[in-house]
Amino acid sequence: MKHKYLRELEVPAGVTCTLEKRIFKCEKGSISIERKIIIPGVIVTISGDKVTFTARTGNKKTLANIHTWMAHMRNMFMGLENAFVYHMEVCNVHFPITIKVENNHLIVSNFLGEKEKRTAFILPGVDVKINGVHIEVKSPDVEAAGQTAANIERATLVRKRDRRVFQDGIFITSKPGADS
Repeated sequence: MKHKYLRELEVPAGVTCTLEKRIFKCEKGSISIERKIIIPGVIVTISGDKVTFTARTGNKKTLANIHTWMAHMRNMFMGLENAFVYHMEVCNVHFPITIKVENNHLIVSNFLGEKEKRTAFILPGVDVKINGVHIEVKSPDVEAAGQTAANIERATLVRKRDRRVFQDGIFITSKPGADS
């Protein structure tokens, strides 16, 4: 049986990967990341220290899907080595903003003098540290860290006001992979 597309991805040393019922799980020490893999027409197998993607028939779209999932897996491997870190900064011009972490939410009080508190959901496995006006969002899962940072930034979105005047909010100042 000849396969039209065959791509292999090498698993780094010290990382163990399993694939059960389309759930791809990587572990290194106490850190574990998992994702559900859905690639139509592609068979994913793990043998030794390699993840193999095979497709009997395919086109550019199939190959693009394979390369996309290979990139997701590389991000998982990088996250197991070093956690992905987003740096954010609290900016307030009009009213002093108070922020704190409670359970799995970041609570923003006194934003633009509002009585109601604004909240941002923190995804599981994400560590949020507040140091004055600086916030650090850290996780081995790049998607969880990025979505949490986006949730925090979105919670302080200013509506129905001139953005040139009302510059208050919490903003991402640096993210992994960006040249800072």
